[in-house]
Amino acid sequence: MSALHVDLELIRKYNVAAPRYTSYPPATHFAEMDERTVRERICRNAESKRDLSLYFHLPFCYSLCWYCGCTTVITSNQSASARYIEYLKREMAAVSAMLNPDRRAVQLHFGGGTPTFLRPEEIRDLGVAIRSNFAFAPDIEAGVEIDPRRIVRDHISALREAGFNRASMGVQDFNPDVQKAVHRIQTREETAQAIAWLREDGFTSLNIDLIYGLPFQTPESFAATLDEIVALRPDRLAVFNYAHVPWMKPAQKILKVLPTPETKLELLKLTVEKLTANGYVYIGMDHFARMDDELTVAQRNKTLQRNFQGYSTRADADIHAFGMSSISQGCGAYWQNQKELPDYYEALDAGRLPVSKGYVLTGDDAIRRQTIMRLMCDMGLDFSAMSELLGLDFRHYFAADLANMGDLEADGLLQLNSDGLVVTGLGRLLIRNIAVRFDAYHAGRTELRFSKSI
Repeated sequence: MSALHVDLELIRKYNVAAPRYTSYPPATHFAEMDERTVRERICRNAESKRDLSLYFHLPFCYSLCWYCGCTTVITSNQSASARYIEYLKREMAAVSAMLNPDRRAVQLHFGGGTPTFLRPEEIRDLGVAIRSNFAFAPDIEAGVEIDPRRIVRDHISALREAGFNRASMGVQDFNPDVQKAVHRIQTREETAQAIAWLREDGFTSLNIDLIYGLPFQTPESFAATLDEIVALRPDRLAVFNYAHVPWMKPAQKILKVLPTPETKLELLKLTVEKLTANGYVYIGMDHFARMDDELTVAQRNKTLQRNFQGYSTRADADIHAFGMSSISQGCGAYWQNQKELPDYYEALDAGRLPVSKGYVLTGDDAIRRQTIMRLMCDMGLDFSAMSELLGLDFRHYFAADLANMGDLEADGLLQLNSDGLVVTGLGRLLIRNIAVRFDAYHAGRTELRFSKSI
């Protein structure tokens, strides 16, 4: 894609709350689910040889970044992670016993929290435990989130020994005033050192996370951060819109002086135009990748996927997630673990899976999930291909939804004809607004439960 130019007036018009669609229906649709339902679903799928995607939620952080929307446990007690690993081992053993042993893990991800809160020896121990429960595919995509502020060289070596080959690193912004305002001081030198260690140890892909919409950010200051990031040569970037949801995350109330909506739009425009001008492709939903990156190639080939970890190149994998608050996906359902650490421990102590809530998909849900995923990955829909994929007449099934696209087409977000729907460059920025038109539940939702599109 050539450099993308942004129409601020249209973005302002469509800057409304909408789900991010890492699942359909979104996790806000989940309801109480008992352990028996989950066991039945897993066991019903026992003979399946579908690939596995493994996610481990490692919630501990030494301090709270005030913008954070993740599920975390803030503690300086280093021994907390040792206990947590023992419970992860119990949960893994219970789940793996129900799965076909021939199934291979094609993806592994450590998220958080701060996975590198764990000591290097704990990372190695957990890596051994995972391999004892699951078989890894030779080309496994194994990614880990790293905080460069509190790691030593051996953290990187331990992660590599545990099988990781990809890393993601939060930077957010290099400007000192912004860092102080959000309670996250991280120097460029710390970041560069961690990147050097990753490359020395053979990590094959690096992603850097940035956030726009934080206190004291200006187009001039963020342009400087973007220039510094481009100089570090990451393979991918995720540049997130700061989601201000203090009714859900009380620490965000500390952030009182935020950029105006106009400034925030300028930051978005700057980001898209600068990164695409520097050789990155705008994949969609805040994500950018180099022209030769697997994500970019997969999008061109229409094999890109989307799940709770964001965009992925691995198709048809069931997600089995471990640890507090983690969400699994497979067997026609989603299920989420207990969100509080004491409840997670209590369930496993009682010999139960630590399930809290979830959702069993209807037939219509499954059709709409595939449609929304293909839209957000392919940036378009081929009606014939979708009819074949879903086993129905796509235009007929979605006749009412397609008839509701006129305003989006008039505003230049998409092009619609008898053969399909194509998302424009501007539409990529507002893909959530297009996806909403295929969401059967959106009209009945409370808008405050979701962040705005921009």
